[in-house]
Amino acid sequence: MLQQYLDGWGLNWVSALISQQFTRYIIGVLLILVLFWVIKKLVKKYLFPWVERLTGKSQNEMDDKIAAAFFRPVEWLIALTGWFMVLRYLPLSPNLDQILVDIYRSAIIALIAWGFYVLAAGESILYREFKEKFKIDDILIAFLSKVLRFIIIALALVVIVQEWGYEVNGFIAGLGLGGLAFALAAQDALSNIFGGIVIIMEKPFSIGDWIVTPGVEGIVEDINFRSTKVRAFDQSLITIPNSTLAKEAITNYSRMGKRRITFHLGVTFDTPRSKLEQCVLQIREMLKNHPDVHPETIFVYFEQFNDSSLDIFLYFFTNTTVWQEYLAVRQNINLKIMEILEELEISVAFTSRSIYLENIDGLTVPGE
Repeated sequence: MLQQYLDGWGLNWVSALISQQFTRYIIGVLLILVLFWVIKKLVKKYLFPWVERLTGKSQNEMDDKIAAAFFRPVEWLIALTGWFMVLRYLPLSPNLDQILVDIYRSAIIALIAWGFYVLAAGESILYREFKEKFKIDDILIAFLSKVLRFIIIALALVVIVQEWGYEVNGFIAGLGLGGLAFALAAQDALSNIFGGIVIIMEKPFSIGDWIVTPGVEGIVEDINFRSTKVRAFDQSLITIPNSTLAKEAITNYSRMGKRRITFHLGVTFDTPRSKLEQCVLQIREMLKNHPDVHPETIFVYFEQFNDSSLDIFLYFFTNTTVWQEYLAVRQNINLKIMEILEELEISVAFTSRSIYLENIDGLTVPGE
């Protein structure tokens, strides 16, 4: 009577468990679990090392990475197959049996996607040759890795949904409309992303570069697809949207091959012509022999009569572009110029005005 009642509800496996077949089912389940446990251990101990040795003999690293990416999914596949066989061994109803098959097939798809997901990591060998060939920045590689991983997950979900008998065409069309609405609602974010792509592809600057824009000056600390972080010289951290940077003029001082120094040296009007000529020659010679001055362009000339000085024009470049080293070179040159002026007994002029008082009939000069 109980067996007929259970069979009527599709629970014939319960009646089997409480019948004389209980022992047979228990033994069968244990044998299946032990068998697949042994298979898993053998595969992990012997098959995986053999595959590693086999792929290690080739010159290409790709097969090593592919094998390593699928080791863990294969372990899980063996374990899931064992439990799948255990459940199939039990006398389940046809409906439950079909659900079990669908779950098993979905798990296989997920495990395959897991392997490709690991293979698509940013540090994968897949990107190395691509990066070297096209000179792509590491940030763009990370972005491509995220996009590829997203595609792998999306494809796996679509295939799993199809395995369960659902229609995905309408779902994909809905994603297209939803994507359009999202794009319209996130124009600023998308413009920052495209600005980041432009910056990464064109490389107007890199991390560590000293840049100047119309609104910011400092050292680049971070570049991502939404913004760029710049450390100003007062140590404040400035975050600039990439869409703004992509539209602005950017001066990159770190990309200079040499750094310019130009200024006027004013000497007093009472400097004799001979001393002025000697001063110009000695300064020019000093710059030509200076180890930190670029020899290609050195201009030192008596340029003009200013309001309160005789101006010597200096124009040259330092070999270094590093700010601190540049300041040290500039200081050294200034001290050498002072030494030349002292040797020639030439005084540096400063802005001054002379007032001349003349006796005018009818006026009394104070103090007389």
